[in-house]
Amino acid sequence: MARIAGIDLPKNKRGEIGLTYIYGIGPTTARQILDTSEIDVNKKVQEWDDADLAKIRAYINDHLKVEGALRSEVQLNIKRLMDIGCYRGIRHRNGLPLRGQRTKNNSRTRKGKRKTVANKKKATK
Repeated sequence: MARIAGIDLPKNKRGEIGLTYIYGIGPTTARQILDTSEIDVNKKVQEWDDADLAKIRAYINDHLKVEGALRSEVQLNIKRLMDIGCYRGIRHRNGLPLRGQRTKNNSRTRKGKRKTVANKKKATK
């Protein structure tokens, strides 16, 4: 089993797809890694030998920020926005969408489950 950056890559997937299981590596970056490491894009992860794995690990360590380091950097960036009190930081703090989406009807992913507010009942005569 191939283990890169603390992640076990699925062995029955193509290398290009398997590398995307690492946080911070998408399809384009995965293709770039395999091209510079001179490994066939269509070669499955289980077909990689130790030399291939060493090349990939070396490229990722030298050129990319992935997994824990990247996650912590993103969290620090969000915290910085919240600390300086800019619009995006306030939206993060309130759990609302930050990129201009409307919130009247949608944005349930950011706002969470609906919190129903009951109407005031009319007095009966």
